[in-house]
Amino acid sequence: MKTIKIFYWLTTGLLSALFLFSAGMYFLNYEHVSSEFVKLGYPVYIVYPLAVLKVIAVIVLITQKQSSIKDWVYSALFFDALLAFSAHMVVKDGEQGAAMIAMILILSSFFLGKKLFKSSTVL
Repeated sequence: MKTIKIFYWLTTGLLSALFLFSAGMYFLNYEHVSSEFVKLGYPVYIVYPLAVLKVIAVIVLITQKQSSIKDWVYSALFFDALLAFSAHMVVKDGEQGAAMIAMILILSSFFLGKKLFKSSTVL
């Protein structure tokens, strides 16, 4: 059980760091990010809302034990990473690595969390 707890917090921490870094880039390097969004075929008006939602998602992941909102957050993050992966594959820019890592971290954190919180009520 302790091993599951360690790996859950490790994957959740790495996942949170990845999405906070992404949101930070969206806020602090808007010009570059918006040009990348255009290259990938996405509208630039979603950059700031997406950054805000990523920060909110991380807050939910860290603060919620097990709830339906947390399941929705995992789902939203997975689809965000899947769409990023697909867009990078379509334009063939070789930048899909972070999205693949994000999907692995999302799935790992989700399933480890299900196992951890199902069998224990206290972290």
